[in-house]
Amino acid sequence: MTNLSQTRDRTTVLVIGSGLAGAVAALLLAEAGVSVTLVNSGPEPDNGNSFMAQGGIVYRSEKDSPGALARDITIAGADHNYAQAVRHICAHGPAAVREILIDRLHIPFNRAEAQTSQEWDLTLEGGHSSHRILHCADYTGRAIMTSLLEAIARSPNVNLLKGRTAVDLITSHHHAQSMEFRYQLPNRCAGAYVFNETVGQVETLLADFTVLATGGIGQVYLHTTNAPNAVGSGLTMAHRAGVRIENAEFVQFHPTAFYQRHAPRFLVTEAMRGEGARLINSRGEMFMSRYDPRADLAPRDIVARSISEEMLRLDDECVYLDAASHLKCSIAERFPTIYAHCLKAGLDVTQNPIPVVPAAHYFCGGILTDLNARTSLSALYAVGECACTGVHGANRLASVSLLEAVLWGRGCAHDILRRLRSKRNLAPKSLHTAIPDWESPGTDHNDDPTLISQDWSAIRHTMWNYVGITRSTARLQRAFEELRQLSRRITDFYSSTPLSRPLIQLMHGCHAAFIITEAARRNKTSLGCHYRID
Repeated sequence: MTNLSQTRDRTTVLVIGSGLAGAVAALLLAEAGVSVTLVNSGPEPDNGNSFMAQGGIVYRSEKDSPGALARDITIAGADHNYAQAVRHICAHGPAAVREILIDRLHIPFNRAEAQTSQEWDLTLEGGHSSHRILHCADYTGRAIMTSLLEAIARSPNVNLLKGRTAVDLITSHHHAQSMEFRYQLPNRCAGAYVFNETVGQVETLLADFTVLATGGIGQVYLHTTNAPNAVGSGLTMAHRAGVRIENAEFVQFHPTAFYQRHAPRFLVTEAMRGEGARLINSRGEMFMSRYDPRADLAPRDIVARSISEEMLRLDDECVYLDAASHLKCSIAERFPTIYAHCLKAGLDVTQNPIPVVPAAHYFCGGILTDLNARTSLSALYAVGECACTGVHGANRLASVSLLEAVLWGRGCAHDILRRLRSKRNLAPKSLHTAIPDWESPGTDHNDDPTLISQDWSAIRHTMWNYVGITRSTARLQRAFEELRQLSRRITDFYSSTPLSRPLIQLMHGCHAAFIITEAARRNKTSLGCHYRID
């Protein structure tokens, strides 16, 4: 692969984000001979949420069926799901896993024991009615992404741009200098402006098709399991371009993130509870049965709220996940990542329970797409966590996100290939000629890290306190007012200061927080992970 250095370049397909969904789309397109530019925000393409995924990916057991999986997804999603998308993922998802991850990439998923009739060691997670989760111990995401990125690295048709931060989408209505395109009814995406951190310049990346695969929004919250770059950049760029956004109020909080005061949160997979671990309070009591008949295997939103209420009831900083007393398997072998992390923090989980708290985990809403990942903006696709396919409804069922990423990543690639082969509805070359290069918004070098850090603190505390696990009209109104004021200040700051990655991410984060808050204010009904107390 090569790194482009030009401030202006053109590619057939531009993929922004190198997580599972974006990487699958890029690989399949490249293997079909299409020129792909893959943009990554970090120094290496291993810094996203996909790489951090622990639990596994939905597959199917011998006794499973698409109907059974559809019921579980719909129940978890509070019946707010798009039925057609649910049927699509249940019917075609496992085949996509087999085709791409097992047969093509040879991901080393855990095998079943020799004495069983099953091929794979399928585990159970909260909300699932059967054992259907493929996994690689507790580092499934890392195993998948390592193989996938190695395959991409071998492809001559992929240009990887590292250390790039997406600034904005390029559209015919907003950026074309020719009146020919300003007056046309259909608005079309023509690529993106991307900040090159190495040279400190904004590049103009023009493309026939653009794929947003930018991940989630977890970093707008005080406590999150998300990677540092999960600031909602795809969501905000699409929103500014007038693309339809759906279900932005549905932010899923993972019930169990490792708790250590003044330390980043670390995901403790639901698979632990699937294998038998039980939540206990500071008194050593198992409490989940008081909140839901499914106890520890209730869907995530219920478990997260239950933990929050239990902490409030006892005035505790956390609850505990007791694996040592209940797991029949070897913790160190089945969950080596969690075991090693806790041991590094001074906790032996084979002897002691794990302190856990809820944390912002998954964005169930996002950029509305169809079954082929098309958005409401011509030539723009969205895949992965930044997209809203309708599969998850008001709350995501565990381990469905990786399945969705694989299936919609594949669907996106196939749809682009069909359009390229038909040569219909392609952008004229004159559109790209009409797109100007980026003009720096300002010259005042006042991007003080202390100011940026303080603004981030304000965003995160506002979202955690007012737009968090439980919400009310008064809390949401307070969040709206504070974010509106903050947004005005950050916009003024942004418009007078040369771009930098921290400043761009701050702009994206503030805008994403405002989108989520506005959606939550509009939805007066308590549903799924949008839980209102009034």
